[in-house]
Amino acid sequence: MHTQSKHRFIRISEVISTTGLSRSHIYDLISKGAFPRQYKLGERASGWLESEVLAWIQSKIISADSINQSDAS
Repeated sequence: MHTQSKHRFIRISEVISTTGLSRSHIYDLISKGAFPRQYKLGERASGWLESEVLAWIQSKIISADSINQSDAS
């Protein structure tokens, strides 16, 4: 079984693949404070903490579940 590290950086291609969002939408959400910001890894490299991206996804699932729960009532 693969264990996720809390401190693993992922690049934009993996963020896109993991979230299903486009590059431009990700950066738009970042500018609105609605998505985790990237970290500068080098002069020309940035990455996101995988744990922050996964937490963002989890928050979307929880939010959708609570909306679906209230719609069902």
